[in-house]
Amino acid sequence: MTVTSVDKNVDALTLTVIADFTAPVERVWQLWADPRLLERWWGPPSYPATVEEHDLTPGGGVRYYMTGPEGERYGGWWRVASVTPPTTLEFTDGFSDQEGRPNPEMPTTAVRMTLTGHDGGTRMELRSAFDTREQMEQLAEMGMVEGMSQAIGQMDGLLAG
Repeated sequence: MTVTSVDKNVDALTLTVIADFTAPVERVWQLWADPRLLERWWGPPSYPATVEEHDLTPGGGVRYYMTGPEGERYGGWWRVASVTPPTTLEFTDGFSDQEGRPNPEMPTTAVRMTLTGHDGGTRMELRSAFDTREQMEQLAEMGMVEGMSQAIGQMDGLLAG
């Protein structure tokens, strides 16, 4: 399994996932930078993603939806805060309604993804920060930790191909 640690810090309102890959930083970066590759791992295996918009520039965004086993669609969006290819991406991650508009009823998270060289490969740190403990618990109850671990677990197969 690619994921080497998951740290849920309720006091700091953060969830940090560390994953190690045998591929170089630039290759792991492509899994974020190429929308066709991103949709092959973003989301758990039973909820594949379809990326409709992909602009990894400050102020840009990503718009996508995941399709569940019964055909149900769950929308999501990112608003890019900063990007330093091929090592850092910071964005706000949120849910959207059926028309692709941000859903104000659902929490958002501030995400910082960093890639660094590690043991001849790449270490990815994915840190999600929450506004409140309630939001953190709501997303945890929705399966965020398991879903994120499963999604990241799909990256190895793409890097091997």
